[in-house]
Amino acid sequence: MDYEPTQADYLQRRELRRGAAGWILLAGLGVAYVVSGDFAGWNFGLAQGGWGGLAIAALLMGTMYTCMVFGLAELATAMPVAGAGYGFARRALGTLGGFATGTAILIEYAIAPAAIAVFIGGYVESLGLFGLTNGWPVYLACYLVFVGIHLWGVGEALKVMLGITAIAVVALLAFVVGMVPQFSFSNLLDIAPTDAWGASWFLPFGITGILAALVYGIWFFLAVEGVPLAAEEARDPKRDMPRGIIGALSVLLVFAALMLFVGPGAAGSDAMKASDNPLPHAVRTAFGGDNWLAQFINYVGLAGLVASFFSIIYAYSRMLFALSRAGYLPRGLSVTGRRKTPYLALIVPATIGFALAATTKNGALLINIAVFGATVSYVLMMLSHIVLRVREPDLPRPYRTPGGVVTTSVALVLATAAVVATFIVDPKAAAITAGIFVIALGYFWFYSRHHLVANAPEEEFAAIARAESELAGD
Repeated sequence: MDYEPTQADYLQRRELRRGAAGWILLAGLGVAYVVSGDFAGWNFGLAQGGWGGLAIAALLMGTMYTCMVFGLAELATAMPVAGAGYGFARRALGTLGGFATGTAILIEYAIAPAAIAVFIGGYVESLGLFGLTNGWPVYLACYLVFVGIHLWGVGEALKVMLGITAIAVVALLAFVVGMVPQFSFSNLLDIAPTDAWGASWFLPFGITGILAALVYGIWFFLAVEGVPLAAEEARDPKRDMPRGIIGALSVLLVFAALMLFVGPGAAGSDAMKASDNPLPHAVRTAFGGDNWLAQFINYVGLAGLVASFFSIIYAYSRMLFALSRAGYLPRGLSVTGRRKTPYLALIVPATIGFALAATTKNGALLINIAVFGATVSYVLMMLSHIVLRVREPDLPRPYRTPGGVVTTSVALVLATAAVVATFIVDPKAAAITAGIFVIALGYFWFYSRHHLVANAPEEEFAAIARAESELAGD
C-alpha cells in the first residue's frame, strides 16, 4: 500500500453537500431503494421455489436484513463516511477487504437499476404507451431524466425521490385493499409438484427450491443497506442514521409480507411466476380481465419502479465517488461540479447499465448479477462488524447493535447461503460476475493500492486506528 501526494485543493474539488438529509429523508431513501422490489422481480422466486419455497426464502432474507441493518446502524454512527460499507471494511479488513467490499457494492448498485429499467419497460409496454414494442427507448429515457435530476443537486433529488416513493406506497396499498376479497389459500399452492427431492404442493420444486428462491427473497429488501452512503450528506448521522435505516426496513418488512400473500393468494402463484409486470397482471387474472384497479396499479406502479431506479442511481454514484476519491478507482470519477454532485460517478455507471439493459432485456438475469454483488458485500460487511467489535471494543459507537456479534453472525451465515444461491439460479451469470470481481481485485493489487490518497476520509479513519494501536503497543 502506497500513498501518493495530492494537490492542496484535492478534497475541495470532491465535496458533497452537507446537511441535506434528516432522518425522514433517510428513511424515505431506504424505502425508495427497495420499493420497486414489491412491484416486480420477487415473483420470479415462485418459478424457483413455488410459494412455500419463496415464503421460507423471504423469511430467511428478512431475518438476514434485520440483523444486518442493526449492524450497519452501529458502523454508520461510528464511521459516518460516504463510502459506507467500503469504509467499514477498510478499517476492519484492510485495503484489500475495503476495495473488495466496495467493488461488490458497486456491482450491485450499477446492475440493479438496469434490472429495474427492464421492469419499467415491461410496465410501459403493458400499457401500450407511445406504441412501444421495444423497451430500449424507455431505458434510455429513464437514465437521461433521472441522472439529470441527480446532477441538479442532492437535496432536490432526495425530495423528488420522497414524493415519488409516497405515490408508490399508495399504489401498493390500493393493490392490497383491492385484491384481499379475491384471496384464497388454494391459490398460493397452485404450482404442481415436480419430481425433485422433497417436493410437495407447499414446496413444488423440493428443498433446493428454497435455496434458489433466496435470490428473489432478497429482492424485497435489496439496497436498503445503502442508506449509510448518505452519511456525509446527513444533518446528524450519529442520531439520524439508525432511525432512518431501521425505519425504512420496518416499512419494507410489512410490504414484503403483504405482497407475498395477497398477490399469489388472489391471482395464483402459477399466473405470477414469470411476469415482468406482476401486480397489474395479478389484478387482471384475479378479476378475469382489465379493470380500473389494474390500470391504476399499472400507471401508479411505475412510480415504485422509478423510485428505486432513481434512488439507486444516488447509491452507485456515492460508492463510486468514495472509491475514486481514495484512489482505489481513477480519481477523475470523484470530481464534483458546481452543485456538489459527482457528475462522472453518475454518468459512467448509467452508460454501462443502459447497455446491459438494452442488450439483455432480461430482468431475472440482471437481478441475479446484482444479488451476487450484494451478498458478497453483506458477508464482508458483517465480518467487518465482528472484527471491529473484537479488535476495537473501545471504538466510540453512538448506537450499538442489539445482540452484538451474535446478531451480525446470523446475517453473515445467511448471506453466505445467498451467495451460493446465485450459482444455483444461474451458474453462468454468477461465474461471469465473479470473474469480473476477480479482475477488479487484480486492478487493485497490481495498480491502485500503490496510488491511494492518504487524506481521504476512509483512509484517515484507518490511519487513526493504526496510530491508536501503535500508542497502545508502546
